[in-house]
Amino acid sequence: MFKIVTIILMSFMTMSLFTGCVQPDIHINKDKNKNFWGDLTNADDVDMSDDNLTESEMMISEDGEENKMERIAFPESEYYRLARTGKGTVKGTIYVKDAYNDKRVLGASTRLYLNPITSYSEQWYQESYLGGYQMQAADPRLFNYLKFTASDKNGKFAFYGVPSGSYYLIGTVKCGEECGYDSMKNIRIATKVSVRGNQIVEKDLTRMAE
Repeated sequence: MFKIVTIILMSFMTMSLFTGCVQPDIHINKDKNKNFWGDLTNADDVDMSDDNLTESEMMISEDGEENKMERIAFPESEYYRLARTGKGTVKGTIYVKDAYNDKRVLGASTRLYLNPITSYSEQWYQESYLGGYQMQAADPRLFNYLKFTASDKNGKFAFYGVPSGSYYLIGTVKCGEECGYDSMKNIRIATKVSVRGNQIVEKDLTRMAE
């Protein structure tokens, strides 16, 4: 009898050893109306590499990280102070405007993200987005603080549960002949947006095609 009880207990302990340490799979709902933070996805889901730029942003064309502008050190203390939950909403439409015929080219079914404004993201905005310089890859820790969503077929998007704060709203529109280009290009768009409390901010993300 003692041997039988011992065998049962050992079997139970063995099962616990192999099952108790297994993390449940995390399934991300990527529906366009469901937002999620970067720590529930991975760095491959968002392009911060500056590889897809408009013609005026290609001031530095050499390949290789060594030929790109170095980023400042990742400011952990700044990001540590950021709120991770909130009740704000940011919504609008992403599109590119054709300067010749005033036509809108909608950013249909494209990924957008909110990037908190810090000294780290400010460097990217000033030097890369406005200045046109390609930068080295972003620190992987940044992706823990980005909030993602996707536009619908009409270019409309919405972020829900946004914490109070200031952000860069960033997205990309694919545009080809309708923008006067010989081939399809990814046109990156970024702008600043601020949210307070349960505020609903309506902000279109747009720029002129070059």
